[in-house]
Amino acid sequence: MSFTSTVKNEVSKLSTIDSENISELSAIIRTIGTYRDGIRIVTENASVARRVFGLVKDTYDVHPSVSVRKGYNFKKGFLYVLEFHQKKELILTDLSILDYGIYLDVPKSYMVDDEDLLRAYLRGLFLAVGSINDPKTSRYHLEFLVDSKKYAEFIQKCLNRYDLNSKVLKRDNKYMIYVKEAEKIGDFLRIIKAYDAVMYYEDIRIYRDHKNMTNRLNNCEQANVDKIIQTGMEQLKEIEFLEEKGVFDLLDEKVKIVATYRKKYPEVSLNELSEIISVETGTKITKSGIHHRFRKLKEFVNRIKKD
Repeated sequence: MSFTSTVKNEVSKLSTIDSENISELSAIIRTIGTYRDGIRIVTENASVARRVFGLVKDTYDVHPSVSVRKGYNFKKGFLYVLEFHQKKELILTDLSILDYGIYLDVPKSYMVDDEDLLRAYLRGLFLAVGSINDPKTSRYHLEFLVDSKKYAEFIQKCLNRYDLNSKVLKRDNKYMIYVKEAEKIGDFLRIIKAYDAVMYYEDIRIYRDHKNMTNRLNNCEQANVDKIIQTGMEQLKEIEFLEEKGVFDLLDEKVKIVATYRKKYPEVSLNELSEIISVETGTKITKSGIHHRFRKLKEFVNRIKKD
């Protein structure tokens, strides 16, 4: 599996809110969607196809049809095709692709107004048309390939809001937006919340180049902190879901204890949470024990959702 696919698989599994979903979908459907009869999205990546299906279903209550075809031009892989006709005009307008039936060259500013929406938009763009070299190769390279110069310049501005020093180059009848600096590419991976990829990327960079080591370690540390916070927030959502459904008290007593402490300390790591619970309850519990109980909580949430 290529490094690009690895990154796409990781960010395809992120938990996001509705406003972020709209920005992410806007970038995806604008770049790899067609809108003649209904809306049709084609991708070579199965994780991206699942991501698009879930976003469309959850955001607009529309269930796309999915088909799998052989790749064109003797490609060995498959193409995943998602199609739907319901709410076409509403969705394209909501995603700032159309405005009163007229195609917009670039989305309106509200799609990328704040940092979370901008991150989501860039994540969708990467899922659709992004590629990144494995840092084990001799070249550091991140690129996006789009159809129009105006849209390419819009993406360049979005990337450079994070000082990524991106540039635009015409390639045949398309436009490539690219980033060459290794440190900037690592920053981009953190921006789209590909935290596992950040750590892998930075590890390789540190191994290959010992200069600027402080900045690289800080990047890894920040990614680790972000991931701890993200994990805590996801666990909180699961706990709140059980409380809303009125089934929180059905949890095993040991699981209820770690859930209660997670509500009190939403931003601490599992290791820190185990130390806090051990001190405050007088009962020793390890990090792996905490992890096991949260896994049981997640399994219970999945059963409730399924039922």
